[in-house]
This record gives sequence, C-alpha cells and structure tokens, in this order.
Amino acid sequence: MAEVVQAGKFSIPVLYEDNHLLVVVKPPNLASQADSSGDEDLLGILKGYIGKKYQKPGNVYLGLVHRLDRPVGGAMVFARTSKAAARLSKAFAAHAQDRRYLAVLQGELHEERYMEDWLLKGADGMVRVAAPETPGAKRALLTSRPLAVRGGRTLTEVVLMTGRSHQIRVQHAHAGFPLWGDARYGGGRPGEQIALWAYRLGFEHPTRHDMLAFTAPPPSSGAWRDFQDVIKELV
Repeated sequence: MAEVVQAGKFSIPVLYEDNHLLVVVKPPNLASQADSSGDEDLLGILKGYIGKKYQKPGNVYLGLVHRLDRPVGGAMVFARTSKAAARLSKAFAAHAQDRRYLAVLQGELHEERYMEDWLLKGADGMVRVAAPETPGAKRALLTSRPLAVRGGRTLTEVVLMTGRSHQIRVQHAHAGFPLWGDARYGGGRPGEQIALWAYRLGFEHPTRHDMLAFTAPPPSSGAWRDFQDVIKELV
C-alpha cells in the first residue's frame, strides 16, 4: 500500500520518492505553498514529513517547481535537492513534460478545441482575457479534448502549452464552457468543489534521465460522479 501523509483533515498519497524527488497527490483546498492566509500548505506539510521520516534536524530542503491552484487537486512533484530543483524548474519553464488535466465543463463541447488568448491579472487577483497589445498581458495556449458529454456537461482533457495563472479556468469560461463548481470564473455555488484535476504528470528524472509518469484519478463525488466509467479507463 502506498504511503499516505496525514495532516489534519488532509490525506496526501505519496506516489514516488527517492533521494531527488517526491511525487504526491495534492488534495483540493490545500495551498501549494504558504500564502497570506496563514493556512496550512502542502510544501510545509511535506517538509515536516521528510524531516520526521529521515530524522533531519532544522530546516528541510524541498523545492517547489510548479503549483496547483488551492481548490485544484492532483499530481505534483517536489525536488529534494537543489540540483533536481534547478533541472525540473528549467524543464517546467520550457514545458518539457507531460502534464494533463481533467475538467468538467458546463455545456457541451463536441470537438477538440485549441484556445489562444492573452491574459492579464488584475490588482484584485482576477485574471481576464485582454487584447494582445495590452501592457502586461501574457499569451496563453491550451488544447481541450472532450472525452464524454452527459447531462449538458463535458468531461474534457486539457493540455497546457503555457503556464499562466488560472489559465484553464479563464480560457474555458471565455470560450463559453466554464468549469463546473468554479465560484470565481464559472458561477459555481457555495459548497461546490471545482471540477479540475491534474491527473497525469510525466517528466525526465533530473539525474537518471529516464522518463517517469504518474497518474492520479479525481474523486468519485461531485461533478466527477457521472463520468467514472470514462475516468477509470483513462487513469
């Protein structure tokens, strides 16, 4: 049975661990790293896990090389050495990895869609689609491939070609297919959990240079419930 890190109400499965890497499944509603809220965060929890498991005194090194929004869950990799952190950060910046997401959209998307927009983050923290010439706007690219359409909703696989803040949520909402449960960009209602999940993560090992790939299925509740048969074949 895979190891699971327990931290209060959060259960964090460990998918892989060696001297250079730690791959886990981030639970929804847990920040990837510490923020102004002062809430518990995944990076801090995992530093505590490493320190306790290997009896490391003082501040444990663990490098954050990519992030998931607080309400989003799924596979994440952390670097256990500075060398691994530098190499993974370079790979993620160049999008030299296989990162795929599952999302449940409001509306019926029947064909694969390539989305290209320019995004601008405002002082209020909201990301909006802007004109290409807008100062500070950044180009955002993704593909969205529908896997199943049921009950007026679509299960889609998303592949990012850029890594912009809130990109998947904003671009789908702008295209007329907001994510189910997205209170910020999709009109989700209080208590609904956003249906966005990082289900696949593949990358080159920073020292051995072989390819690693990990999958993590989304929960079986909420908007995911109607697509369990499709998800089980995929993950």
